[in-house]
Amino acid sequence: MHPIKELLNKIKWDKKENPEQYSIFYFDRILKKLIEISYNKIKKIEGSFMVVDNEDESNVPLHRIKKVTKDNVVVWERKV
Repeated sequence: MHPIKELLNKIKWDKKENPEQYSIFYFDRILKKLIEISYNKIKKIEGSFMVVDNEDESNVPLHRIKKVTKDNVVVWERKV
């Protein structure tokens, strides 16, 4: 399985991939639950964070990403 940063970059740059098909699930520490966002909500990846474009721009550590789906099928999941 690919490291998450490698997968996110592949989705962005590989011409065979369609980012609109992907969803990212990350754990929100404050809400204590998984949050689902469309891949297109990722503004940029900086170091070990992804910058998410929501109501207010958020920095989400990559280690909080728990799974990635493509058309509702899990293509990457963090081992516990």
